[in-house]
Amino acid sequence: MTVRTRVAPSPTGDPHVGTAYMALFNRCFAKAHGGQFILRIEDTDQARSTAAAEQMIFDSLRWLGLDWDEGPDVGGDHGPYRQSERRDIYGGYAWQLVEQGDAFVCYRTPEELETLREARRADGRSTALKPADLELSDAEQMARKAAGASFVIRMRVPDEEGACLIHDRLRGDIELDWSMVDAQILLKSDGMPTYHLANVVDDHLMGITHVIRGEEWLNSAPKHKLLYHYFGWDMPELCHLPLLRNPDKSKLSKRKNPTSILHYERMGFLPEALVNYLGRMGWSMPDEREKFSLDEMQAAFDIDRVSLGGPIFDVEKLKWLNGTWLREDFDAQTLKERLKSWLWNDETLDKILPHAQGRMDVMSDFIPMSAYLLSGEVAVTAEAFDGTADSQEELLKRLQFVLWRLEAQQDWERGALFAALKGLADTLELKPKVLFAPLFVAISGKSSAYSIPDSMSILGPDLTRARLRNAISVLGGVSKKAAKRLEKEYAALA
Repeated sequence: MTVRTRVAPSPTGDPHVGTAYMALFNRCFAKAHGGQFILRIEDTDQARSTAAAEQMIFDSLRWLGLDWDEGPDVGGDHGPYRQSERRDIYGGYAWQLVEQGDAFVCYRTPEELETLREARRADGRSTALKPADLELSDAEQMARKAAGASFVIRMRVPDEEGACLIHDRLRGDIELDWSMVDAQILLKSDGMPTYHLANVVDDHLMGITHVIRGEEWLNSAPKHKLLYHYFGWDMPELCHLPLLRNPDKSKLSKRKNPTSILHYERMGFLPEALVNYLGRMGWSMPDEREKFSLDEMQAAFDIDRVSLGGPIFDVEKLKWLNGTWLREDFDAQTLKERLKSWLWNDETLDKILPHAQGRMDVMSDFIPMSAYLLSGEVAVTAEAFDGTADSQEELLKRLQFVLWRLEAQQDWERGALFAALKGLADTLELKPKVLFAPLFVAISGKSSAYSIPDSMSILGPDLTRARLRNAISVLGGVSKKAAKRLEKEYAALA
């Protein structure tokens, strides 16, 4: 048997370090067994998937050295490798299950679904809806079909009794209660598959032998096992890795830690060090050394050495490891070349000089004027925001609204950024300069700087958003209660 593993990210935002973590372990497992590693793009969410986000996945994984044997951009014998290009394949399998009696057409409306869940909740049962809850009488089914009502295809699942036995490479045998498993939608009303159907069909057709993924998918394993049974296919071996955690043990999130791979690239971290650090997330070399290369990890890789304790992603420890790489593996010439390819190059100067030249009296003015655009982090104090808003509550609200607006921003060209910020200012009935006042401090650490949209464009989305989050934190942060209130207010702006 040839070992085949895959990583299957969704192109719906910045590439996440969790994707790199999964790609690393899947790649190492495949290479350690002389197998192949596949990249598959799960873009069934057509409303949020973008070509730009897909390209960022390619670029960030290649920056880390985690290349793949088969994928959308390199081809292979099991393509296409984008789920959006496999749409007709999924429909055929979904209707096969209907014909077998292992799935059913469901015409239930969202309002009916909520009523059914409420009824189960009132009875003290799980809100996981079962076929018995959802299926209509034959007459009602025919009436809705004749009326052209919208429908989905759902899988049949066992009722309340019993448990599903799942074998996991790291955890052994696990029993998961069928009562918590709902009659999962397999094919959506727009004809696109859900993750569960596409995942199983693709893994089978692409010959995936080992599914190495995050432990958050463990509860979905009964649905997947059932689908493999319905189709009469052998199920790949499952291995659910522990989730990356913040230092406070919470699930790694961008609100507490930078999560975008591109953030670490723009900050000037070495790809060798980031891969090294991710390799230490729940795994260790046989000789326990902390510093090792990707090739060394692959040569020594044994997935059974993974610890199930939640690995802590600590940026300070990553900085220490990165510094070790810089000091031990780079001579002056190599470091000079890395600095030039990273940021100290003509491309960067071409972006900044048009803004600096009109303000300079001597060339040495360039450094203090532009330092914030060439830095990773800037020092910001709460006092620096004095006078930028009528109250701290209003200040936090404006910064949070700007952050939310920019988290949804895809086009990072200065004109698009200005339009987005001006649109927010207009909605809040503020002059743009009033909204921009605290942004100068958050972005540059000073009360004045180059144009805010231009500065954001030069810094890029990852550093811009990180600096806004840091400013909010410096000002005391937004409590959970306040966040819920602000979320409602922000949603109402739309």
